[in-house]
Amino acid sequence: MARLSTLRALFAVATIALTAIRVHAQPSPQVQKRITAAIKAAANQTNIDYTAFVNPFIGTDNSGDVCPGASVPFGMVKFTTDMTGYAPAGYVADNTQYVRGMSPLHDSGTGSSLGTYGNFEIMPLLCPGGFDTCTTRLAARERLRKNNTDDAYPGYFSLTLDNDIKMEATSTRRAGLELFTFPQRSTPYFVLDLANDLPASFAGGSLDIDPGLGRITIGGHWGSSFGPGAFHYQAFACYDLLDNGKQKLKEYGVWTGDPYGLDAKGLGQTHMNLSVNLIGGPPYESGALFSYASEPEQVTIRVGVSFVSAERACANAESEIGATRFEDVVAASKALWNEKLSKIEIDVPNTPPNVTEMLYSSLYRAALTPNNATEETQGVFENTTSFYFDSFYCSWDTFRTFYPLMALHSPVDYAQIVDSYIDGYRKNGWMPECRANNLPGWTQGGSSGDVIVGHFAVTYHNEAAALGIDLNELYAAQVADGEVNPPEWNIEGRQVNVYKQYGYVPFAVLDTMSTGRQTREGSRTLEVTAAMIIRYAFEDFALRQVAQLLDKPDDEAKYANRSLFYRNIWDPSVKSDGYTGFMQKRFMNGSFAYTDPVDCSPNDSDSSRACSLQQTNLNGFYESSSWEYSWFAPHDTAHLIELMGGNSTFVKRLDHFFDAGYYLAGNEPSFQTPIGYHYANQPTKSVDRIREIVFTNFDIKQHCAAPAGLPGNDDQAAMATLLAFHLLGLYPVPSSTELLVLSPFTPKYTIHNDYLNASTTVVAQNFDPASVNGTIPAGTAAYVKSVTVNNQTAPSTCHFDFYDTFRVGGVIVIELTADKDAVDDCGASVRSRCRRAGSRRRGRR
Repeated sequence: MARLSTLRALFAVATIALTAIRVHAQPSPQVQKRITAAIKAAANQTNIDYTAFVNPFIGTDNSGDVCPGASVPFGMVKFTTDMTGYAPAGYVADNTQYVRGMSPLHDSGTGSSLGTYGNFEIMPLLCPGGFDTCTTRLAARERLRKNNTDDAYPGYFSLTLDNDIKMEATSTRRAGLELFTFPQRSTPYFVLDLANDLPASFAGGSLDIDPGLGRITIGGHWGSSFGPGAFHYQAFACYDLLDNGKQKLKEYGVWTGDPYGLDAKGLGQTHMNLSVNLIGGPPYESGALFSYASEPEQVTIRVGVSFVSAERACANAESEIGATRFEDVVAASKALWNEKLSKIEIDVPNTPPNVTEMLYSSLYRAALTPNNATEETQGVFENTTSFYFDSFYCSWDTFRTFYPLMALHSPVDYAQIVDSYIDGYRKNGWMPECRANNLPGWTQGGSSGDVIVGHFAVTYHNEAAALGIDLNELYAAQVADGEVNPPEWNIEGRQVNVYKQYGYVPFAVLDTMSTGRQTREGSRTLEVTAAMIIRYAFEDFALRQVAQLLDKPDDEAKYANRSLFYRNIWDPSVKSDGYTGFMQKRFMNGSFAYTDPVDCSPNDSDSSRACSLQQTNLNGFYESSSWEYSWFAPHDTAHLIELMGGNSTFVKRLDHFFDAGYYLAGNEPSFQTPIGYHYANQPTKSVDRIREIVFTNFDIKQHCAAPAGLPGNDDQAAMATLLAFHLLGLYPVPSSTELLVLSPFTPKYTIHNDYLNASTTVVAQNFDPASVNGTIPAGTAAYVKSVTVNNQTAPSTCHFDFYDTFRVGGVIVIELTADKDAVDDCGASVRSRCRRAGSRRRGRR
């Protein structure tokens, strides 16, 4: 999800970035050398360090918005530097941008143009003239980096400023250590911010210095990065400066400043309390300033963070780190990451090295968010006994591939996140859609949490109770989303009253029961109305699936029928590029409101057209076009093919969609579209398209990866998990147990599910490394000839079921051939199976 002014703007940025090859994107060359050496060495190792294959800098250029900072899996803190320019995750690889400080709170892969978090920045300084001469304000203290010094691996981050100060960090879930190395014979100074954050959203707070303890505590309120400006969250930090008595302060005090001449410092002052400036303008910059005695070359600072209180922040640092050394925290973090990454083991020696690097880097990003803030709750969630995760950024992005990948190997993590979704229903009446900064964020078109919890239900209904999930309560949460109008559907739920009344979300509708921006009618329908009906319809499919599991036949029939409401916005008269029939908005009287299917696509000639959340978005689709969204009916593709004129026309139209440039790899509505050929019984075309898409959009043409290795924003690892599925040769159908079969980029891999005590090995028989190419060479085995599951021939070469495979474990053999003509048939039709997938009853094991 781009979240820029228009999709064309994102497309233009991506194109410029790829063609210019951004010469300033310079993590240390040692990062790639280390990864390449580790992959090579793995051929002779039995105890593999999977963290050594990870490149955290992938996605830190080309607007990937990835945070390469030090974090543990789903950690609440992510320590990295904050940069000038467009830097939503704090860090960007472009070293023409300046470093403004290092901070512990960040999100990864979000599209907030303002940036997220960046609270409590600390910046090391050299102040030869003493305390009063220190450059405390952002504009004065910002510095460039030394070329080729940025380094990171799971659990660790560092860079060196152009004044030779090295900044390093490592972390636990809610705390971390910052290590600074200064030039010899210099006095280390530090400026620590109270008011600054990335979106400049400070709304008041306080700071206290305890010189005896060598401790600074900070707390305040800040605004949402992707939600209503009226909402504010609270955050607190605790900075311990003495390294358990090994360091000694020289000076300490406070400072404040603004762009218009205010630059005041108070040596020896220990308290600061600031409110927001009510007359307007940017908030005052302010914070603490301190230095160390005896000119130490290295300074270690312990940091704790909390969303509850400063006291809790200090307690988090004491309990999670205490007196643990920097290198030991790094080692503990790496161990946690290896536990996550080793859930998928590939045949490293026989896999192309770039595939190994891209896969494990993707799996790494898939465990950076959402942020586990359990026991750190505020507002209506204060003192909840449920798990609490923040940065559901956004469910619209993640329901397609992020959670289906988690379902294959990590049901415990999945259940905890589902519990957090359900707890949103308990506390607010609806599940969260795009919770960010512990605040409600903007909905993207509906309630995609319904699909996320629905996918959990269909895959783990037998184990749900043991995992802490009551399926009846899960279903009640879905029904609330699907039946109860919220007062403000821009932040939760759906505009469900008019959806039920008309069978779609009308354009220019009179709604006397709820408030929301009257846009995206098409995509809201599809994902439940033109974008909204599409959106709502698929969410109703998720309700249908759980109703079936719970033996509620009346509900099953009702939601099955509502899941087909997307058909109500199919206008068979609309033509574009010689093809007939497209999704369109409709008025209350039933007539269609014409939108050119090209609008808001990469081929739209109007670069100023509004295509996102703007009130002037008259297109009817969210960050997309009718050309793109007209393919979205994952639960009813058989009928969609009929609407488009049958298999032959469907395939020609799909070819045109890609060849004419309507496809956007970085936009979620297109995720399943390249596999659409499966449904028309031409699976070899799906294989060819996926190879082309991976090599065109994920920058793995070379022997290694690059910071610009994503087609735009990672979207909370939606792009990462899409790529992971492509490399594994699978694609999931959300809210079902169906997995579509493609062609793996590796000869063998094993997925471990420790909770089910099941390990499933997938063997790509006749795998040829030459097939890992943007265009598969003639005569190269890459196309699926047969599929066997535990020595039983599968009825189809295009799909199999989670219950028959990854749930029970064993061996899946995907036999590959070079003869496309002999295998361009799915066997048992994939089209009808996908519509009713996930219907296994609770007793099935």
